[in-house]
Amino acid sequence: MKQDHDFAREAEMIPIRDIALKMNIPESSIEYYGQYKAKINMDFCLKCEDRPNGKLILVSAISPTAAGEGKTTTSIGLVEGLCKIGKKAAGVLREPSLGPVYGIKGGATGGGRAQVVPSEDINLHFTGDFHAITSAHNMLAALLDNGIYQRKIKINPKRIVWNRVVDINDRALRNIIVGLGSATDGVAHESSFDITAASEIMAILCLSKNLSELKEKIGNIILGYDYREKPIHASNLGVAGSITVLLKDAIKPNLVQTLENNPVFVHGGPFANIAQGSNSIIATRLALKLNDYVVTEAGFGSDLGAEKFFNLVSPYAGFSPSIMVLVATIRAIKMHGGASMERIKQEDLVALENGLVNLERHLENAKKFGIDTVVALNRFPSDTTDEIELIRKYCEKIDVPMAVSDVFEKGGEGGEDLAKIVVERIDQDRTKFAPIYDWKDSVENKINIIAREIYRAEKVEYETEALDDMKLIYNLKLEDLPICMAKTQMSFSDDPNKLGAPSGFTMKVRRVLIAAGAGFLIPLTGKILRMPGLPKIPAAESIDIDHYGRIFF
Repeated sequence: MKQDHDFAREAEMIPIRDIALKMNIPESSIEYYGQYKAKINMDFCLKCEDRPNGKLILVSAISPTAAGEGKTTTSIGLVEGLCKIGKKAAGVLREPSLGPVYGIKGGATGGGRAQVVPSEDINLHFTGDFHAITSAHNMLAALLDNGIYQRKIKINPKRIVWNRVVDINDRALRNIIVGLGSATDGVAHESSFDITAASEIMAILCLSKNLSELKEKIGNIILGYDYREKPIHASNLGVAGSITVLLKDAIKPNLVQTLENNPVFVHGGPFANIAQGSNSIIATRLALKLNDYVVTEAGFGSDLGAEKFFNLVSPYAGFSPSIMVLVATIRAIKMHGGASMERIKQEDLVALENGLVNLERHLENAKKFGIDTVVALNRFPSDTTDEIELIRKYCEKIDVPMAVSDVFEKGGEGGEDLAKIVVERIDQDRTKFAPIYDWKDSVENKINIIAREIYRAEKVEYETEALDDMKLIYNLKLEDLPICMAKTQMSFSDDPNKLGAPSGFTMKVRRVLIAAGAGFLIPLTGKILRMPGLPKIPAAESIDIDHYGRIFF
């Protein structure tokens, strides 16, 4: 089998103009970033709003291994498969964050014959969206510190909540002190760095429908509090407009192509374990207006990305999925059944059968949202015939359709079976979608519903700081905001070591952060961090460039 970068390098890309014309996007609406990347201008996006929507297909997954289970690869392969069977289809995916690209996962543009290209560009600086978001976030921090130094605003230095971000994994920046030095260096106070994907401005960009809404949401960002616990918003600095200016290009959706020259919008990149975990509303809405079928992805397992897509993103966006494709792998199921990572590639039917409880839990959760679900078994070379047959018989037993996805090896051809099943199920109109909580419910009840119904926790405990946060939320009358849980992706619980399908545990919430600009509340559970660290052997050690400028991941 060839390496991923060989397929991408040998790809016969066509000009991005031709990809846009497949969706009847006029050349006047295309803003070129070289020959194979483009942004679509906002005028065209807004002009398409009155068109009917195509069918939205959400791709999620079971609880993953550290390396991930191939949601992006499956999503891209499904687009290829749909186009192979004669459907007008496109993908809408998140932009990779440089942190994980150089950290654990390496490239994040799919794999094998199911990739979006130019993958090297997308994995690195792409069209500069992440840089724009980083600059906007840090400019707001600088303006806040300047306002304090110049005594233009009165704020409690101990209650500043707006930190800084950078798009790399850097554990050394999790806790810092700024303003040290002489009196001319600013007011000293504690601060921190998050990764750019966790920035509230990233969330805002992905949840805004246009520039005006983006500006309004930025103005609503809470930067800190005065000594009476009155919030200081970005609008109080009078800089919402200037911050929005930095994002005027980043808000435009990016268009690229698959290895088989089918369209994919890649735009925005919030993580699903600390943010909403889906690409931009603008890109998804545009794709739905231009195609009959649109494939999108929600990050990590369905307990995180899909739950937030159903309860938060869909209500904000005004669209809902017609079906969910749940990606499963034999290696992940065996891990949840007790197999060690060292032996995960060896056939183990006992561990595989024991691990089915994790797949079953995700399927049960989908039913609670009224979402019809298809299982996509992402095939790996180590999978045996007996192991695949065990999964097939299990899915037949519970009456859930399953297709083996061979898109890594075969591209669109390997996704045809999955595509046919997905189209057939959508035509049968089996989905009756509804969120599982009402935004107007109390904060405690919304958290409890997610913890009980999705995670299977017995109860939720709030630490002292979280209880103080809740009081503040009610005092500010922000209790009607939806919930965006921050939780480990490795387990249904808040403990990454509890594999399989744990239940009856106590979920601990240590903080409930307010993202008033993005429009949601963030309960921090367990030991989840908003700034990842690098592993002992980071992917950066295997990324290189040769004499001709070719990059190797």
